[in-house]
Amino acid sequence: MSHAGPGTGPQGADRPDDVAPGGDPLPVSTHASKAGSTPATTGNTASATPPALPSWGNHPQAAPARVQALHWRDEPLPTPASAAPMLARGNGRSYGDVGLNHGGTVLLTRGLDRVIAFDCQRGILRCEAGILLDRLLELTVPQGWLLPVLPGTAQVTVGGAIGNDIHGKNHHQAGSFGCHVRAFELLRSDGTRLECSPDHHAELFAASIGGLGLTGLITWVELQLVPVPGPWLLATDTRFTGWDAFHELSRAHAAAQYTVAWLDALVPSGQPWRGVFSHGDFAALDDGPAPPKARAGVPFTPPLCLPRAGAVRVLNGQRWRRARTDPAPVHYRRFFFPLDAIGHWNRLYGRRGFVQHQCVLPPQVAIDSLVQIQATIAASGQPPLLAVAKTFGPLASPGLLSFPRPGTTLALDFPFRGEPTVALLAHLDAIVAEAGGAVYPAKDAHLSGAHFRQFFPAWQRFCPLVDPAFSSSFWRRVMADAKPPP
Repeated sequence: MSHAGPGTGPQGADRPDDVAPGGDPLPVSTHASKAGSTPATTGNTASATPPALPSWGNHPQAAPARVQALHWRDEPLPTPASAAPMLARGNGRSYGDVGLNHGGTVLLTRGLDRVIAFDCQRGILRCEAGILLDRLLELTVPQGWLLPVLPGTAQVTVGGAIGNDIHGKNHHQAGSFGCHVRAFELLRSDGTRLECSPDHHAELFAASIGGLGLTGLITWVELQLVPVPGPWLLATDTRFTGWDAFHELSRAHAAAQYTVAWLDALVPSGQPWRGVFSHGDFAALDDGPAPPKARAGVPFTPPLCLPRAGAVRVLNGQRWRRARTDPAPVHYRRFFFPLDAIGHWNRLYGRRGFVQHQCVLPPQVAIDSLVQIQATIAASGQPPLLAVAKTFGPLASPGLLSFPRPGTTLALDFPFRGEPTVALLAHLDAIVAEAGGAVYPAKDAHLSGAHFRQFFPAWQRFCPLVDPAFSSSFWRRVMADAKPPP
């Protein structure tokens, strides 16, 4: 792997913005050191008055006692006596309380945003954990390399991608993000720095992937990228109605690199949901569409939820009619990150925010359970304003608490309406539990401890590997009634 000289500044310094012609190794920093630098901030800094740090769904609310911004990966963590419990926070894109730490210390990692090394021949990249996927894609796609797993937004950090073991539209072929992590450094609260990989400190490697940030601070990460011929895919849409049709399309297009289904959950009561099934593959094209232009963002949070069922129903009808039924080139950013073009779109849900319920259901019971979920939602009178389904494949993640497993995953966005929404989520969790599935912690805000421990039976192996100075609002909630593992 090619390396360059030492990094000499904080966020924004020694950026590898330019790549030499012919795919020469990227000039990058190898060590975030304060020596010889004159940055505005010369060390990791704590905020005297902690700012509000909501989750992406703006529900639930939490107030940390202390917020500390990290700028240097060679800095020690705050001492446990003055900073417990701690939790690292990336770009705040987790929906529920998995990234919240009420009454504790939040470590802001966005200052750890440097590329350390990039082997342009083998597609091996090492970077700090606070860098955004968006930033890495800007660097790697022009060199013919892509991050192996992409979620629905590029605005997440690499550390967050590991902590939540994110998945994408290609799980049926590539598995989760953790399947492509070669190594990372884990900084524990006792000051120990461990280079973790499948062969070194393997237990902590497995605990940290999908480990919700509870095993310590990940400072840098090494990833294996995948080659791509350019920034465009050839994508095709197919309209469908009902869960049987969705599963038939999933089987028919299992060879496609990427598959996903958008769902219209605002159909008349008693009718099956309809949707648009999209599949795409990267293609070597001489030219293609430009990346989507950023639209005007949502400048403030309105007092009430702005999307109304009637308006969303009209938009859903337009989406249904505009389906691309013939293969068409599409820029990867439009295919993977359609909502990134609207800044702060989460504010549209108003001050009460929204919750997302994402579950995975085993293949043998998926259709029956999905029909039951749809009926339960209809009876509640709380239709989701956004719904997406995908197929998870058999490739197992290395993470102890990883969410993806074989089956159908369904993600549903609900405006938060208080107790009626809490009751609906509990009913949905019960359906998932009966089916033998699981709910995704990264999206959760109300999962019971009993259901969490049922969905993630490796929690007993995980608990001894948690750093004693790290915790989160989510972890305290789901473990409050747990008996210590034997």
